Amino acid sequence: MSGESQPDRSERIVFVDDEEDVRRANRQSLELDGFAVETFETAEAALAAIRAEPPGVVVTDVRLPGLDGRALFERVRADDPDLPVILITGHGDISMAVAAMRGGAYDFLAKPYPAESLMGSVRRALDHRRLVLENRRLHARLDAAIEEDPAFLGISPEIVALRRLVRDVASADVDVLVLGETGSGKEVVASALHRWSRRANKNFVAMNCGALPDSVVESELFGHEAGAFTGALKRRVGRIEHAQGGTLFLDEIESMPLGLQVKLLRVLQERVVEPLGTNERRPVDMRVVSATKVDLGQEAAAGSFRDDLYHRLNVVTVAIPPLRERREDILLLFQHFLGRAAARFGREPPPVTGAMRDHLTRHSWPGNVRELDHFAERCALGLAGRPAADAPAPTTAPTLSEQVERFERGLIREELIMAGGDVRVAAESLGVPRKTLYDKIARYGLVPTDFR
Repeated sequence: MSGESQPDRSERIVFVDDEEDVRRANRQSLELDGFAVETFETAEAALAAIRAEPPGVVVTDVRLPGLDGRALFERVRADDPDLPVILITGHGDISMAVAAMRGGAYDFLAKPYPAESLMGSVRRALDHRRLVLENRRLHARLDAAIEEDPAFLGISPEIVALRRLVRDVASADVDVLVLGETGSGKEVVASALHRWSRRANKNFVAMNCGALPDSVVESELFGHEAGAFTGALKRRVGRIEHAQGGTLFLDEIESMPLGLQVKLLRVLQERVVEPLGTNERRPVDMRVVSATKVDLGQEAAAGSFRDDLYHRLNVVTVAIPPLRERREDILLLFQHFLGRAAARFGREPPPVTGAMRDHLTRHSWPGNVRELDHFAERCALGLAGRPAADAPAPTTAPTLSEQVERFERGLIREELIMAGGDVRVAAESLGVPRKTLYDKIARYGLVPTDFR
């Protein structure tokens, strides 16, 4: 019926046996237990169906005419090492089945086996397959988003709140002031505000106010007409006009000369620009995102930044947390940067050694995400033994109890990350009862759904 939901084809069971009675009996048992089943007489026919549409589990007899069950397992594993294969064996094939399990087979059943044993093995295999597929989907979505915005990668409350705030503010189409230390990803946030807004199909125009001489900033920002000053041989469209309909990003806004701050304030208030060499006032429609690594309020109070411009820029403030305040994200970020660097250098990602972990844990990361990225590049090149100098260690050492709790909390977080938030899987990996892990999760204020 059209109104009924269709079964998930990725969870169907492929059952292979050359005896018709065996196929019929096992299919009936599996279907009575709620499974969707396809049966095949030969491994060749099953393999073609598996490659056309991967199932959830493959159950195959070992002894088959032509391509046998062991060979079928090896070919399935070559195509998809995470597709569970359950082997059915006679007593003489048990040693072979054990060897196949060491090679990656999910399980084996020795004949004769009760139907309950088959059902239990299939259920566990399907649970495993669901987890694998869900992790693949999560990683695919995550990789797509993170490749674009690596500074947003993380599961800490601070970075989760930042992602939510940026998405909310992006749609509001207001001017934004981004606060963040050097290397924290201010331009990444500004770019995201643009891409996630209605202005995404227009220009994102960036200018670093601290990277240009004062004599050049005005022309770059406002533009000029031919002959406006010595050397102005032709008309130049300034960054403000170039951002028409889009977003103007002004990094290191605190470096803008006071004289130009007055002109910028007028642009922000009236949404018009007057290029050098003309009295023409040209309307502009743009969002302005400014970024600074200093407290503009203090700068304004000290007279080094215009107070009225500060309040005009500060319609909405987005503060980026420094990396040292979200240490639970460091390993995730490092693994991403390490894989990306290894791919760029044409190398296999090196294993994360104890020395790397020690540096990741102890370093204060004054250069934030940018510094972590550079450290990952050094590791990918085999230069991990020469890390950048760390900040001085704190004068008061943590107590043994604090160190144990910090280590335990970090270990639980890592396992929840690897398990995609599945407490059952994490408990099995850690070798503790599920209730014990739930108690520790509650104690450390962790939320399993944050890791999905």
